[in-house]
Formats: sequence, structure tokens, C-alpha cells
Amino acid sequence: MTTGGNTTESLFDHVGGRAGLHRLVATWYPRVLADPLLHPLFGAGSPSHVEHLTDFLAEVFGGPTVYTDELGGFPALLEAHRGKRITEEQRQRFVDLFLAAADDAGLPSDTRFRTALLDYLRFGTEVAVQNSHATGDADLHPCQEVPRWNW
Repeated sequence: MTTGGNTTESLFDHVGGRAGLHRLVATWYPRVLADPLLHPLFGAGSPSHVEHLTDFLAEVFGGPTVYTDELGGFPALLEAHRGKRITEEQRQRFVDLFLAAADDAGLPSDTRFRTALLDYLRFGTEVAVQNSHATGDADLHPCQEVPRWNW
């Protein structure tokens, strides 16, 4: 996007596009499957989870809208979390493992990017926790579409 002669890079571009996000998710996913606290939420895992989460994050960070266009969008994400009853301890472990995976996958370490990533992770995991405890549609988080995150 260009504003007043200055080019502002999207978060998607800053992480290296889909390839950078895929590397992040592929680094993170085996960790949650092996983690005793998170394993109950993920079980044995899903062969498509890395690709689907990569598509979701790509959309969140300003990339292509594959998650919405081809994978069911936010309603699919709501359904995936429904009834999981995610605890605060699980939420925090998810964030910690994701940030460690960002380091290990070689994502940018600049403060501006890491602040945006952490802000999104806090928001996204709070939405997941709330929706995982919802007993009806009225209990769902008001965010009902894939959020678009920026600097």
C-alpha cells in the first residue's frame, strides 16, 4: 500500500509471504502436538492443519483470502474451537510456543513486527478461548470474520 509517497509493507510481506508463514506453522505445529498441556486440544493432529493455519494467518496479515474463499472462513474457525474449553494456561502455552517457533523459523525479530505478532496472538487466542466456552451463538466473541491485522 502506498500513502503519501511512503510504501508500507504488509505483515504478510514482512514475514516472507506464505512461505514464511508456512515455515512458522510447520515449526510450531509438532510442538503443540507433543506438548502435554496442549495435546488434549489438538489430539493426534490433522494432516491439513499446517496448510489451513498458514492460509488463515496469510489472510490475517494481509495476504490472499484463501481461508475465507475456499476453507469456510471464520465460521469454520468458530466450529473448530467450539466445546474445547481452552484454559488460560493453555492459551498462554500456545502463545509461548508460537513465539518460540517464530524465532526458530527465522521470522523477523524487529520490535515493530514482534509487537504486532504478539498483539495479534493475544487477540486471536482470547477469541479462541471465549468461543471455546460458548454455549450458544450469543456467547461467541463479536469478531465474526477473519480479522485483518496490520502494523
